[in-house]
Amino acid sequence: MSIRVILADDHAMVRNGIKIAVELKSKDIQVIGEASNGYEVLEMAKKNLADVYILDIFMPNLNGIEAIRKIIKKHEKAKIIILSMCDERKLVEEAFMYGAKGYILKESAIEEVVQAIHEVNIGRYFLSPKISKIVVNGFIGKSQRKKNKYVARLTGREREILQLIAEGFSNKIIAKDLTISLNTANIHRKNIMRKLDIHKQAHLVRYAIKEGIIKA
Repeated sequence: MSIRVILADDHAMVRNGIKIAVELKSKDIQVIGEASNGYEVLEMAKKNLADVYILDIFMPNLNGIEAIRKIIKKHEKAKIIILSMCDERKLVEEAFMYGAKGYILKESAIEEVVQAIHEVNIGRYFLSPKISKIVVNGFIGKSQRKKNKYVARLTGREREILQLIAEGFSNKIIAKDLTISLNTANIHRKNIMRKLDIHKQAHLVRYAIKEGIIKA
């Protein structure tokens, strides 16, 4: 039986290249869906659960980290691999903290991507060798360590809205996209600014970049 994969990256050429290469390299892997952001992944997962999800960490509207949280909430046994150009310890820790089973770099050879899919599919963890030193340092065993004091104080919904704010969306558009009232969107924005003690849009953007919520 084929391993069914949903692949999410905001660059169509990257998705297409990975899909073609993976399916040519391994006959037991089938990419059943492609998405350009986290929300599209969630919609696909509602209709057709995958065995393995491969998510770009920096996607518009809903990034890979927040997508992990939402997918796991709906399907706690979901097997998720983060695909990234970034090997920063903080992002790797967050990915595993929220439930990822694998973390591979975009520079990885296709053989490594295929290996990651097979390993994660049978319940194992997989990291690109270039970032495996983080495991040696013992972070997986401490994955429940206290998060950044500011990030931890934000709810999942607030982190989601913070990304949209940092990407330049107005409260009106955020309310429409998330199917909430404009008043609720306004309250979320105020709560985010209060909790972070940040009161200017430009400072929110800098904070989101610093925390890996959006890319520079």
